[in-house]
Amino acid sequence: MTAEARQTVIGVGLACMVVAAWMCLHAYAVFFFRPSVEALPVAAGMVISLCWLNVGLFIVAHDCMHGSLAPGRPGVNRAAGTICVALYAAFSYSRLFEKHHEHHRHSGTEKDPDFDHKHPRSFVPWYLGFFREYFSLREFAILTAILIFYIWGLGATIANVLGFWALPAIASSLQLFFFGTFLPHRHTGQPFADKHRARSNEYSWLASLLTCFHFGYHHEHHAHPHVPWWRLPQMRS
Repeated sequence: MTAEARQTVIGVGLACMVVAAWMCLHAYAVFFFRPSVEALPVAAGMVISLCWLNVGLFIVAHDCMHGSLAPGRPGVNRAAGTICVALYAAFSYSRLFEKHHEHHRHSGTEKDPDFDHKHPRSFVPWYLGFFREYFSLREFAILTAILIFYIWGLGATIANVLGFWALPAIASSLQLFFFGTFLPHRHTGQPFADKHRARSNEYSWLASLLTCFHFGYHHEHHAHPHVPWWRLPQMRS
């Protein structure tokens, strides 16, 4: 088996696991779980798990944007990426694709759609700008239609939809932004090492996986954009 074939098998296998886990837990939590005081620990565990799986959906789609999910198979990358960002928040894969490659071309500059050059050290205004950049009327309309269908068409409760769909989605956007954009690209007292204007965290393998699917090893990602998320720890110097 070639290296590209092995990467495809592992990458697609891991992507299927993330998608399947998200879909199963999402369906159970939104449509079948009955909240109660006794079940609060279970509910909290599901929210945390769904948040992490949402991050996973986006990171899989991110690999697709770089062609690293299935090297040499653009159709597979496009299809998988489209599915993952649609499940995550009804995003347009083609739009995210263009924006993300702008980020790599102009990392940390005024032309970088992920960077707030007016607030390079401030989390809140940077996050709000980041949110507005990607979450538009299109996403709002689609998600509202799905929410209505979930409640009036499929019988989900408002509490379950908000608690197990909306809350994990919003929390995961904060998680992705904090560990995958803000910490790596924010300005500090220390200069960046090179043109990528990105830093990596010093977390352990497990902490890196749990926080952002190793996307916090961000300088390694910018230096080797075609390396998939699960191989980023191997690129650490």
